[in-house]
Formats: sequence, C-alpha cells, structure tokens
Amino acid sequence: MTQALRLAETRDILARLIAFPTVSSEPNLDLIRWIAGELGALGARVEIFESADGRKANLFATLGPEGDGGIVLSGHSDVVPVAGQDWSSDPFEMHEAEGRLYGRGTCDMKGFIACTLAMARVYALRDLRRPVHFAFTHDEEVGCLGAQDLIAALKAQGVKPAMAIIGEPTEMRVIEGHKGCCEYTTHFTGLEGHGSRPDLGVNAAEYAARYVMKLLDLREALKARAPAGSPFEPPYTTLNVGGINGGFAHNVIVARAEVEWEFRPVQPGDMDFVKSEMAAYADDVLLPAMRAVDPEADIVTETVGEVAGFEPMETNAARDLVARLTGANGAGVVAFATEAGLFQSLGCDVVVCGPGSIAQAHMADEYVAIDQLSACLDLLDRLV
Repeated sequence: MTQALRLAETRDILARLIAFPTVSSEPNLDLIRWIAGELGALGARVEIFESADGRKANLFATLGPEGDGGIVLSGHSDVVPVAGQDWSSDPFEMHEAEGRLYGRGTCDMKGFIACTLAMARVYALRDLRRPVHFAFTHDEEVGCLGAQDLIAALKAQGVKPAMAIIGEPTEMRVIEGHKGCCEYTTHFTGLEGHGSRPDLGVNAAEYAARYVMKLLDLREALKARAPAGSPFEPPYTTLNVGGINGGFAHNVIVARAEVEWEFRPVQPGDMDFVKSEMAAYADDVLLPAMRAVDPEADIVTETVGEVAGFEPMETNAARDLVARLTGANGAGVVAFATEAGLFQSLGCDVVVCGPGSIAQAHMADEYVAIDQLSACLDLLDRLV
C-alpha cells in the first residue's frame, strides 16, 4: 500500500471518527463499537470493557501472536465540549483547508487513532512476530477515568505488553515525562443567617477563603520541595485555585461554598504532602470552629481526578525505539498530562508521541496538519 493511499484512508477514517460527538459528558459506545467492527474484520482479538453505568466503554484489541510483549498504540476517544466556542464550521463534520483537517478531536486525539486504524489494515497482512495492541479509552479529559479502569482490567488478566506509545499531540516530538494532575472540588456547608449577626451563623464563603489561603501557603512550600535536577518547567509541583463559588446577596451569611483547585506533582511524595496537609487543616482547624456554632457544618473534598505523573526513566526502550525511528536527537517533557503514567504502572516502557500540536487542542477550529498525519504513518510503518 502506498503512502498516498494510507493517507487517504486515514482521512476517511478520521472523518468517521469526528462524526461521533464523543464529548466526555456523552456516551462513546457507538464509536467504540464501530472501531471494534473495523478491527474485528481484520482478524484482531477485540475486547470491549463497559463502564459501570453502561454509558461508556474502553477497547483493547490485538493483532499478531498471543503472549506477552509487543507494543500498545493508545489513544482516548473522548473530546472536550464545543459549547461557547466560535467555530467557523460544524465541529463534528471534518473539512480540509490549506493542508489542515478541521474538526473537534482532529488533533486531540482522533488523528492518532485514525492513523493506527489505517495501519491496522497493513499490519493484518503482515506476519507479525510480536503482538500489536490497540487501546482506546473513555473520559481522559475528565480525569483519565477510562484508562484507570482499563489498566486495572489488563492487570487482572495478566496482560504484559513490552512498550506503549501514547499518541497525544506532540508534533511527533518524543516525550518521556510529564507531571501528574490532581483535581478537586472542596464543598463547605455552613449555617445561613442575616449579615448583621455573623456570630450566629457559619459563613461557608469565609471558611472557603481561609482554605484557599492555606492552599496558597502550600504553593510556596512546594517550591522548596523541588527535586534536584527536575526536568520540568517550573521544576516544582504547582498548585492552582481554579474557582471560588458561593453566596447570592451582600447581607446574607453564606450557607454553601466551594473551591475548585488542582496541583501537578513532580514526585509522588508531593501528592501525599498536599492531601495530608489540607485534610489536617480542614479537620483540625476549620471544622472545629465551624461546628462550635453549628454541629451540622461540614467540609467535603470531592476528587475530580488523580492522574499519575509520567516519570522519566534512565532506561526506556519505547523512548529509544521511537527516537530512532523518527530520527529525534533526544526526548523532552511536557506540561500537560496524559495516560502515560497509568500505562507505566502496567510495567511497560512508555513514550508519548503523536501528530498535531497541543496549541490547537481544545480550541475552536481545532485542526491537525496533514503532514503530521503522514509523519505518524511513517513511524507506525517502521515499527513493524
């Protein structure tokens, strides 16, 4: 099959994938079943893992011999919302202009999935000496929820790939690490009352503000915990307050408030440090003061998502292989999070490398350059 034909097939497949509006809040079952049919028709061994509520699914499929080893080609099927964005055309109908393919998910990351499915047609005709696995997940954009379930299922089955390529948009650069991403919403329940008697109420907004100040203190403390030789920019764990909500009138004591916050650990110990410090502050300082006025007052922290970091490793066969096949002179790190750390926990060597730029991800008029897809197809062809 010529490169031109592979690229044409990739375009067609990508158009089909974009037409599935798999925003994270919506089901992805139709897309997963369509992919399962495509891979199944090629002779792949396909397994679908449905979520507990039956609305979402992961897919894991294999071409080639059974047994341990081989390489995983992984991508997430969900996309971010388009609501409120000013698109020039229908975001779920792909169109081409000036060497670019436009549509929600073209870059992040259905472009990579389309490349893998086009190459699956090539792999199916070859005498593969090692298995090639395809892993497509749900809900990456809201906490890597699907990948967490998939990795747990693969561990339970004893699946042991040797390597994994996570095809996030890196402009085909070789990436060997990124920080983790931990997101939370902390809910405060106080006691409503008239603003003229703040002593008779429990102002949830005030306690939320005190909680935020503790977060900002921790932000400074985290700078001093930066590990020597950290490759990240900045080199320490960052912490951000994304939202503070509560109250509806100047003269009413706020009964409910919430703080949305996140941090991006550069090392596992920082995750434990932040969580234990904030839990102790809520339990030992804030709650006793709140409950001295109202025993029903409460603070509850909701975990939105905890994504493991992707730790750079001195020995990484996946990184070295992809660097050799792409001609890269080295590997770098990125600020955004991926599912790489979860696959790393499966015991395989992992690299992040895929078509498109993260600068286009999540934006209106998202696109992937056609030459990026071509470069990705070249890499996937050289793999086998």
